[in-house]
Amino acid sequence: MIPRVLTVAGSDSGGGAGIQADLKTMLALGVHGMSVITAVTAQNSLGVQGAWELPVEAVRAQYRSVVDDIGVQAVKTGMLASAELVEAVAELIGGTDAPAVIDPVGVSKHGDSLLASSALESVRTKLLPMATVATPNLDEVAQLTGVHVESEEQLRQAAAAVLEYGPRWVLIKGGHLPGDAVDLLTDGSAEHWLRAPRHDNRHTHGTGCTLASAIASGLAKGLAVPEAVTVAKEYVTGAIEAGFALGGGIGPVDHGWRFRAGA
Repeated sequence: MIPRVLTVAGSDSGGGAGIQADLKTMLALGVHGMSVITAVTAQNSLGVQGAWELPVEAVRAQYRSVVDDIGVQAVKTGMLASAELVEAVAELIGGTDAPAVIDPVGVSKHGDSLLASSALESVRTKLLPMATVATPNLDEVAQLTGVHVESEEQLRQAAAAVLEYGPRWVLIKGGHLPGDAVDLLTDGSAEHWLRAPRHDNRHTHGTGCTLASAIASGLAKGLAVPEAVTVAKEYVTGAIEAGFALGGGIGPVDHGWRFRAGA
């Protein structure tokens, strides 16, 4: 049977991030994507104009509907909006026998808040301990731990701070640093440094969602964490290079870049 991956995240009406980016990534990487929508956003290339979270009972019902009938080989989380949703999703993941990729989404590409400040402690104490891999960017590291990374050498400090909250692995995404796009994957003992050339392309909306979904897709196929992250990094690097203009602001990465490259 085709590997099945469940994304638990918000909807991006512009199609560049969130549930839409997750499902496109999963299709591109050969797994069956399924979704639990946690929030609906009015969003385009210029920013987030509005966001409405779903009731906890709606999120729980979607999750149980999929997991109890279809089953999953990996779960990925994105926008969870509130403490109540964070805690409910953490409980659901804790009862699911599948690896979990936790993308602790705090703000959008445009700087719009996607997580209530009151939910941060729930992310730290309830959600991160459920993670097979946590994938914070540098802004999210600062938000969660207070560690501000300004150089590649500080990525280890950031990773150690996030690992204190209990994920098995953490991938600190250093894409906001100057120079090559370098990320650090570690479980506290083994270290894997992933480097890629930085592409001069401003159209990078959905990068974090895409990377986390690609990792979950690899785990669903049975890859070990370091291999799944390496394959995902290669995929998202190509998607960033092929990112395209859409609307009047920041366009999305191209989830179908391999299809177009082979056309």
